[in-house]
Amino acid sequence: MFKISVDQVDDPLRLLDNPLTCPGLFYATPAIDGVISRIRIPSGILTSQQVRIVADYATNFGGSDKNVYVTNRANLQVRGIRGTETALITLRSVGLAGIPEVDHIRNIMSSPTAGIDKDELIDTRYLVRELDEYICSHKELGGLSPKFSVAFDGGGKVSVCQQPNEITFAAVKENTSIYFHLLIGGEATNILLKPEECIFVVAAFAQLYLNEVDITEKRKPRLKKLFQEKGLSKTLEQAQKYLPFSLNVSNNTHTLNTNTNYHLGAHPQRQKGYSYIGIVLPLGKLNTNQLYNLASLVDSYGSSVLRLTPWQNIIIPDIKNEFIPEVQEHIENLGLHWSVNHIYSSLVACTGNKGCASSATDTKSDALALAEYLQQHITLDIPVKIHFTGCSKSCAYHGKSDITLLGAQKIENNILTEGYQIFVGSEQNFGREIYSFINQTQLPKVILRLLQVYKLLRKHNHDSFGEWVDQYTVCEIQHWLNAGGIT
Repeated sequence: MFKISVDQVDDPLRLLDNPLTCPGLFYATPAIDGVISRIRIPSGILTSQQVRIVADYATNFGGSDKNVYVTNRANLQVRGIRGTETALITLRSVGLAGIPEVDHIRNIMSSPTAGIDKDELIDTRYLVRELDEYICSHKELGGLSPKFSVAFDGGGKVSVCQQPNEITFAAVKENTSIYFHLLIGGEATNILLKPEECIFVVAAFAQLYLNEVDITEKRKPRLKKLFQEKGLSKTLEQAQKYLPFSLNVSNNTHTLNTNTNYHLGAHPQRQKGYSYIGIVLPLGKLNTNQLYNLASLVDSYGSSVLRLTPWQNIIIPDIKNEFIPEVQEHIENLGLHWSVNHIYSSLVACTGNKGCASSATDTKSDALALAEYLQQHITLDIPVKIHFTGCSKSCAYHGKSDITLLGAQKIENNILTEGYQIFVGSEQNFGREIYSFINQTQLPKVILRLLQVYKLLRKHNHDSFGEWVDQYTVCEIQHWLNAGGIT
């Protein structure tokens, strides 16, 4: 069991035993570049005051880079932490430090446009607050797996249904009433729940898990594994024992929205005369200067609130429509972008071998180098999801990508060389492999060529990369890439 020693930090926070790999404020997780501190942000919603406190935290106690990262669960992460009790007190003063016993449990997720989405069926923010309060008031839930994860989807334009959660409540309309469709491990059930029943269901599943699992294990099994072993019907039957109501079974089929593109750029809100702007971050990274300036920006033009997204970007809500161009200019002056077609809008990378021993490559640096190269040589008119992962665990992104680059190493002339396997399309785990190894220095030219071929050979300008590439065989794709030109 990993236990950080007092010698490793200056006046440490209350650092507890961490047999797990998930970082937190109280569960110290070591990495190559130092201790990782993760701040849970339920629903990803921050006040400008909290933003400033986080910037102070990174400045005073973070590593040398003084950056803050938005994670794929809408958390904030600071690396290289050397924490003090003063830092913890400061974070707690603005509601950013919870209960140590449950700090390892994954962030509760909801759409980052909850309450402002014109198409949503229900604003889920109050349900996130209720569940967070329930978790923080029941310390026995510390026995849950750190991967225990819950999401609430309000049925709007920006969906979190495809995010990897063990329990998802997806809003649907049946007749004239709003219910939540229950998904377990990403798989839909035939259970419909009233909004007021959702917290009871989470509590029932948690109790079922705690009754069946040895909570002293160093690596607890995931909740969805327990579901899979029992089978869905048996799981629901046993969960029913802990519920004060009967589960409602529906035979109707509901189609769930899985679109996420509307979280970037400017979009009108349900509140007349107001819009929100989704801002593209380079691999989820913000420096502290940008954070301080964003806090001032939301105070001046918004409602003093900033929203984090599970796609490692941010949203400024509640901007009067006449100020949208002015806010966009401020964003650009901070070195950030807001276009959904910007290369960073769909670029994802894991920590890489500078911070993770499992990674074969420096994914962050390689992704930034690729983005810089592509910006100089091509303009995208449709987002292309490019995913860098240093190993097969795919920690940074669990959905389908257009292009997946899997870190690999190769001995060339007695020298260890870093590179990537290249996969494309939506088939299989990462897609179809088109190259087993491309040197990291050659990678930008290969990806540029792939995107050029896509733009030239697609039949319609609105065809996505995935739609285009899935039409062709690996041999055809390799032929076009290896050819000197397209005829």
